[in-house]
Amino acid sequence: MRLPDTKRVTRWMLVCVFVAGSSGCGWRGLNSLPLPGTEGGGPGSYTIQAQLPDVSNIQPNSRVQIGDVTVGNVTKIERQGYHALVTMVLNGDVKLPENATATIGQTSLLGSLHVELAPPKNAAGEGKLRQGSVIPLSAGGAYPSTEQTLAALSMLLNGGGIGHIQEITTELSVAFGGRENDLRSLIEQLDQFIANVNNQTDDVIAATDSLNNLVSQFADQKPVVDRALKTIPSALSTLKEQRQNLVDALDLLGKFAALVNMSASQTKEALVKELKDLGPVLESLANAGPALTRSLSFYSTFPFPKETLTKWFRGDYANLTAIVDLTLSRLDAAFFTGTRWEGNLTELEMQWGRTIGQMPSPYTAGNPLIVPYHMNQGN
Repeated sequence: MRLPDTKRVTRWMLVCVFVAGSSGCGWRGLNSLPLPGTEGGGPGSYTIQAQLPDVSNIQPNSRVQIGDVTVGNVTKIERQGYHALVTMVLNGDVKLPENATATIGQTSLLGSLHVELAPPKNAAGEGKLRQGSVIPLSAGGAYPSTEQTLAALSMLLNGGGIGHIQEITTELSVAFGGRENDLRSLIEQLDQFIANVNNQTDDVIAATDSLNNLVSQFADQKPVVDRALKTIPSALSTLKEQRQNLVDALDLLGKFAALVNMSASQTKEALVKELKDLGPVLESLANAGPALTRSLSFYSTFPFPKETLTKWFRGDYANLTAIVDLTLSRLDAAFFTGTRWEGNLTELEMQWGRTIGQMPSPYTAGNPLIVPYHMNQGN
């Protein structure tokens, strides 16, 4: 009879030792023990970790899925700084880029939580997940849970604007009461405005492109703009230093303008008369404009007129007929008229009887510019 008691005591002792050992190894309930038949325990399986901002109510042995397909399970959850570090075991045939994302999701409204792994959506895949890979916190996240959704809905219904819809509707009815025609006109004008804007879509796009080109030109001239921005403060400083000089200059300019105004007021009648007298002169000059313009061509071929240049110039020779008058009276009229020697050569020639009646000059009370030329004059 004592043997069964001894076996019973021995069994209880073994159970106590097992429980104590389990407690010393971190016993946290059945979820802390690996469950048979879960994914991630086959050949070639590997372990990865993911940094997540919030793990909600996820527990060890929770499923790891890719596109609603279970490919592994969660083995450990621990705190790392101010976020969670989740350790997962994946099947050996799971192939994801190293920059994959990890998100806490829920299978249904009241379903269990799981970790959803997926390739990055806004970037190209890089590398490959392998043993010891860590998904960073920037690639971790969580879908809204049922509790969060219900809490947001409760806030919207109780503390949001839905409870005030009736009040808002009543106030709108009071505000628009008796103003139906004005409201209808406003809606029609808005409709017309929107139609006009829609018709100007191409112009708006063209204006936007032009603005974009302008901004691009400014961007291309960035070094010039930088130099200008660096130079402007120095220029402003110089203007500040010259402020008193500028003020004095403007004051003197104002005084000068006052003097000009006073002078113009006093000489207005004389100035108007002079302008009226100048009018005929300018009119005559304008009437002579074509002839004056044509006469300027003489200076380009001086001393020969341009109009007759091609008639006497032939290649390397020119036809020229010249009459050279070297008589004493002609030399006297050409070089000594108005001088103290005026008339001396003419008197000498007159004594010889060679210019009487043929060569008038200022000295002989004639005009040598209009006197007819005689072929027998001179030698």
